[in-house]
Amino acid sequence: MTSSKAKSSIPVSVRAAAYMCAALLVCGLVALGFAAYLLQSPDGPEATELFTIAKGESMVSVAERLESGGMIRSSPLLRAFARISGADAKIKAGTYELRNGMSARSILDLFVAGRQALVRFTLPEGFTLRQAAALLDQKGIAEADDFLSAADSPELLSELGIPAASLQGYLFPDTYYFPIAYGGEAVARAMVGAFRERVSALAEAAALGPRELHAKIILASIIEREYRLPEEAPLMAGVFANRLRIGMALQSCATVVYVITELLGKPHPEALFDRDLKIDDPFNTYLHPGLPPGPIANPGLTAIDAALRPAKTDYLYFRLVDADQGRHRFSRTLEEHAGARTFSVKRIGG
Repeated sequence: MTSSKAKSSIPVSVRAAAYMCAALLVCGLVALGFAAYLLQSPDGPEATELFTIAKGESMVSVAERLESGGMIRSSPLLRAFARISGADAKIKAGTYELRNGMSARSILDLFVAGRQALVRFTLPEGFTLRQAAALLDQKGIAEADDFLSAADSPELLSELGIPAASLQGYLFPDTYYFPIAYGGEAVARAMVGAFRERVSALAEAAALGPRELHAKIILASIIEREYRLPEEAPLMAGVFANRLRIGMALQSCATVVYVITELLGKPHPEALFDRDLKIDDPFNTYLHPGLPPGPIANPGLTAIDAALRPAKTDYLYFRLVDADQGRHRFSRTLEEHAGARTFSVKRIGG
């Protein structure tokens, strides 16, 4: 009797309110659980997919494309979460690699941090601007025309302090990691930056002015397209330095190949003939003594170091004697060099 009276003494309105609070709590927990479920990635096989956010694209558009692509479960919920957290105003344009199993929040964090998908890109030693542009285009890093336009830009050349008509010779051969659609100018700046960093570490280069260094880079580009054995690069540099000193034509086959492939747009020759050596072009060092007007390729450190520190010899000639190993014979006189009919045509790229 006592307990019954006590129980009945509790107002009905209070009990109703308690039941309502309990119900709301349960509903809230259910709602939170459902929201958490919606913020998880949809089930599916393990895979990765590239997702690009355009410059100025809204969070609404991004969320809807994520949902339609099956990468999130709920566009409205992601938008709401992004608005509450302030992330909707912080997402960055770019291309991102999304993996199955990533939660919507993880995807959003990726967009806010701007951690874009990177493409591994290797510029081989001796590649020309045209070859570099084609490879960048193939990788989706920069359109070929955009890159070539940046490389020939007088404004960019002036800003970078390069006394030349193009960036050829100053794109350092190395392995880079670039975002997709990074752009021609951004790529060019990165490669020239790598050139500055690596070449400035060489004492001989640091002591030179821009134009003196440019002459060395022109010579290094020729050496790059001529040598195959690293130990022969300084010897070739010595031959060219001796010829320059006495006013003798460099007679580099690599410069003739450059004229044929890069300036005339013809296929890479398997051999050079007398008619090729007579092509009238300023880059043809058989016809024109001295250095050509500019670099014929982008040299690596071996060739650059050789140009800066040529071997001190009295050699004036060299010719290929072992095509398999790429070995050359160096000579002091034309008599020693007699019978030199085989030209070294180094093929770089396509």
